[in-house]
Amino acid sequence: MKTRRFTTRAGVPLDFTVLGFGGAPLGNLYRAIPEAEAERTLEAAWAAGLRYFDTAPQYGYGLSELRLGRPLRGRPRDSYLLSSKVGRLLEPCAAGEEQAGNFVDTPHARIVYDYSYDGVLRSWEDSRRRLGIECLDLLYIHDVDAFTHGSRAASDRRVEEVMAGGYRALVELREAGAVAAIGAGVNEWQVCETLARRGDFDLFLLAGRYTLLEQEALESFLPLCLERGIGVVVGGPYNSGILATGPVPGARYDYAPAPPQVVERVRAIEAVCQRHGVALATAALHFPLAHPAVVSVIPGGQTVAEVARNVATLGQPVPAELWRELRHEGLLRADAPVPDGGP
Repeated sequence: MKTRRFTTRAGVPLDFTVLGFGGAPLGNLYRAIPEAEAERTLEAAWAAGLRYFDTAPQYGYGLSELRLGRPLRGRPRDSYLLSSKVGRLLEPCAAGEEQAGNFVDTPHARIVYDYSYDGVLRSWEDSRRRLGIECLDLLYIHDVDAFTHGSRAASDRRVEEVMAGGYRALVELREAGAVAAIGAGVNEWQVCETLARRGDFDLFLLAGRYTLLEQEALESFLPLCLERGIGVVVGGPYNSGILATGPVPGARYDYAPAPPQVVERVRAIEAVCQRHGVALATAALHFPLAHPAVVSVIPGGQTVAEVARNVATLGQPVPAELWRELRHEGLLRADAPVPDGGP
């Protein structure tokens, strides 16, 4: 698996595999995964050469961290990169009181949002305990966006909470060498840009907002990253599913059934891909890696077959004519960098 070296603002080199592993599905996203199946999936990811693993307390209310930590604890610590997130604390609750959303069969816990100085340190300690791993390479502020908190005003309040407390905790952890890099993992590029202008961040994990379907982040956020030497990890390269499945009945976009306008745009993109003999998922996985700020793309994987499919997909070539036709049809921004033959 190819790697891309990113050097943090403090000069620490981090080697990302271009294809990483997004840990949300391991938290029983949409369906319960037996423990043995989760173990086989992670073993398949390692065997395929994936060496960047991302997780979060939210994913299955700690279940993803627990599952991911078990196999990684047996590996040399310098042989992989590991990230988790802060901002959600998990408090035990009675069975039936959970509000796990799209996660099913989770531990009995409720989420408390806390982006304060103490909340971030507690979240970091809790993640280390669940993972059973002392040092994390990257620590992201999780979901200070309007998508999560319901409005731009609510998002702004969370950003202020971060900058008034949690940000200082992250900087102290980085300065102490407890983590190599800090950033934010969110579903909106706008809040990434706000944070980038207000603090000294190394990387951002941007989920679903720089994909074959959406490139508005090229307006100002991605140029800012290049200007300041900030790296970007692209999460959700399939926009929660529709760029993998195509516009099939029930296709998901942003964790919900895709709206008609999204279905139609994906149908048009897929038609171009078909004319060039390329699977939609192949184009979707290749596309974001062409941007010079992007260090890794992290689709999720619930099964061995899904991991194998992601690896095989990245290995398929995409002809330059496909990107030219997408631009000609108005389905891809003219200023979007495109692959030159492979990751």
